[in-house]
Amino acid sequence: MRDAGLFVLRAGVGSVLLAHGSQKLFGWFGGGGVQGTGAAFEQMGFTPGGPSAVAAGLGEAGGGALMLLGLATPVAGAAAAGTMMAASAVHFPAFFAQEGGYEYAALLGVSTAALALTGPGGWSLDALLGYRLNKPWLSVVGLVASAVAATAVLQRRAQHLAATAPGAPPVEGEPEG
Repeated sequence: MRDAGLFVLRAGVGSVLLAHGSQKLFGWFGGGGVQGTGAAFEQMGFTPGGPSAVAAGLGEAGGGALMLLGLATPVAGAAAAGTMMAASAVHFPAFFAQEGGYEYAALLGVSTAALALTGPGGWSLDALLGYRLNKPWLSVVGLVASAVAATAVLQRRAQHLAATAPGAPPVEGEPEG
């Protein structure tokens, strides 16, 4: 039953992330594609917007696809968890999704982090490959690296938002007005 439960969790979370990332990368399912998502990311303070959209889309779609397959589960889970950490921050401080809050992104992040730690179960490509891409140390390294990267992205965003806030002093090297 454990393998069945992990498969259902991986399939559900992986499919949602794959679809969500495909909106950003390809404009599928009503998404904005890289151009539209990049413009939205610029407005949210993630600069440059285009590369930020690609990174988020790859973290979601790539992590989701690997999660769905049960392949390189620690790395897939860590990549998706870090992406969801940044997404959660955008929606903070409201909690509930219907209020624009971080509930949805946080649930995806916690779910992918948990899968990175527990592994994919027996119904996975990792199992077929003898768990070569699913080692405990990969979970720890992946989650720490992902958290560090997400923190750096969020710090850069905070600095950009502070520098572009109304009444903020001009940033050195940028024209005033």
